Amino acid sequence: VLLADEINRATPKTQSGLLEAMEERQVSADGVTRPLPEPFFVIATQNPANQVGVFPLPESQLDRFLMCLSLGYPDAAAERALLMGEDRRSMLKTLQPAMLPEELAQAQRQLREIHASSNLVTYVQALAQASRQNGLFAEGLSPRAAIALLQAGRAWAALEGRDHVIPEDIQAVLVPVCAHRLRPLRAAHGTALASRDLVLQLQKAVPV
Repeated sequence: VLLADEINRATPKTQSGLLEAMEERQVSADGVTRPLPEPFFVIATQNPANQVGVFPLPESQLDRFLMCLSLGYPDAAAERALLMGEDRRSMLKTLQPAMLPEELAQAQRQLREIHASSNLVTYVQALAQASRQNGLFAEGLSPRAAIALLQAGRAWAALEGRDHVIPEDIQAVLVPVCAHRLRPLRAAHGTALASRDLVLQLQKAVPV
């Protein structure tokens, strides 16, 4: 697990190296290529684009992140627990593994067994096609994004205890999977919030 904090403060060259790791599952340095272990995945945080010293991630790299989530501020009870509780750095020493690597790999393999019907795949295709034709976004969803949407739908179905994907699974993950990949066509509305709103419009416009 690679945790990249404030990833958009990294220079474009560093970001390019991370892109290779995420897509090719390998890293290269001084002409030597080394494979990464399996399983391998990246979690990253980023700062608001209007802050000083940030380098926006290119669309090609954003497309490699399965989801983009916003945690927001903690509620009052959670914030009080932070203020009154033990120092978070010292708590790291007491963390216990939630899952062994082989257990994670097994869970990933089991997702492939979650059935997606032909009609369900048609629905995913319709969403992707609509994003390319509805005039709301500068560029539509890529084939990689459509694959990510289907895979995330499979994972949601598994969490719900089902062995097949339904349209509601796709809808549940549509915004976190797609909003960061879609840039509103009008620059005046080019914010993450605007992207989420437009993705919801996209969902409403595509019949199930």
